[in-house]
Amino acid sequence: MGLLGGSKPNNSIKRGHVPLDVDGYPVAPPELELEQVHIYVRHGERTPVGVRMADPPANIPEHWMFCNTARQFRAAVASATAEEGQVASFPAVQSGPAVEELRARRIVERRDGTAAVGECLLGELTDVGRESTYHFGTALRKLYIDRLKFLPDVVHSNDEIYLRSTNMPRTIESLQQITHGLYPMTKHAKDFVPLLRIRNGKDENLFGNTLACKRLEILQVGFAHAAAAAWNSTLEPLDKKISKYIGGNPVRLDGKPRASGILDTIRAAEAHGVDVPPEFKEKGVIDLIEKAVVTEWFAGCETPSTLDRTEEVRRLGMGPLLSDLSEKMQAKAEKGGIDPTKILIHSTHDTCLAGLSNTLDIFDEKWPAFTAAITFELFKKRATNARPASPWQNVLSLLGRSQDNTEHYVRVRYQNQNKPLPHCAEEGKHLPGSPEFCTLAAFRERVQELTPDDWEAECAYTPVNKQKEREEAQAAAAQVIAKPQLPADSD
Repeated sequence: MGLLGGSKPNNSIKRGHVPLDVDGYPVAPPELELEQVHIYVRHGERTPVGVRMADPPANIPEHWMFCNTARQFRAAVASATAEEGQVASFPAVQSGPAVEELRARRIVERRDGTAAVGECLLGELTDVGRESTYHFGTALRKLYIDRLKFLPDVVHSNDEIYLRSTNMPRTIESLQQITHGLYPMTKHAKDFVPLLRIRNGKDENLFGNTLACKRLEILQVGFAHAAAAAWNSTLEPLDKKISKYIGGNPVRLDGKPRASGILDTIRAAEAHGVDVPPEFKEKGVIDLIEKAVVTEWFAGCETPSTLDRTEEVRRLGMGPLLSDLSEKMQAKAEKGGIDPTKILIHSTHDTCLAGLSNTLDIFDEKWPAFTAAITFELFKKRATNARPASPWQNVLSLLGRSQDNTEHYVRVRYQNQNKPLPHCAEEGKHLPGSPEFCTLAAFRERVQELTPDDWEAECAYTPVNKQKEREEAQAAAAQVIAKPQLPADSD
């Protein structure tokens, strides 16, 4: 695929995404040394995932012409000129007589058989999204290489950088753009080819995996139904303003289109400079829809109730991902420089960012913007007047099992802001005077509470009375979801 990297930043579109703020990044106290960075970033700007409000009077385009950059791609294929009996091999870097290059251009074919160059598929990363994710990568380079001198200027090995994406074209392409911005090809050592890791659907944990966890699906459906019951009447005053744009239908969480679909289309349109009806620009209108949709999707991760239903959603949804993160940080803390991985970049979705931040009680109650990111930074306390290591400690260090008592801290940043974790607020659970630096021990303590002992067993679900179980889940969720109040300026 094509990579966007030579043009200047497009500053005309700012609302759609959240740029990484390099200049505003707060350097850690001098006694702390950065050890490892874990980044979870939402993909770049995309088209809506469905066609909505395309008819008059809304006239939001059905066909989005924002996909010119990546329509040409090249692929290594088995050569027809390979000698008889020769098997074409595909190593990490394809080369040799059995491999040649295939060039092609992709276009979107419409229902009537016509096609237009530059048209996007539904839910596809656009040229705007490719640009913003590329610049997210260049911002990472400016921060962690140019400013902090944390990462090497040239990448030599995939042991140094960990790259992972969900199995969606828009996240994979976003990760490619980010990687290209962080380490352009001129900064690759000879023969280095970045490896992009992707898991099978059943093993995915970069979002709440309802496909593999049916118990989580039941709980989330219950919260969605409870949110609709609580919020639909609050959305009713918007009907007189918006219904004419959605075929005369009412604005509801479970309506046609769903309120989440309306939000999706409006946010995508604004991100690409597509004009939207004036009512959606009024203060309070889209904000009210956003509050309702955020409740529908993420109330299950709110502060746990006495029924522990939200804690169960947290454990099954974000527990596996937080457990992975915690274990990697602990391994780095134990091995130090023996573990060469300094940065881990995960290209994911809005549901991951909202789920993570909500589970850790730092959510801002806003739908995550394109290229929004949550970052977990691992620091160690610099040694002062340290005694020389004993021969036995040196042996253990070579084996990757350090026995020193170096203090380690975790700082969480979301939307360019430090986010002190409530669990780490107590004295002794954070760096004195700096509550945003949670001790690794306290961080792991909270993650352990959120980690299922046997995720597959807790997720197992055998339908007995599916309707009854959903009603029970909805009734429990209704006790968590607060009755909304209509803002005075949304009438």
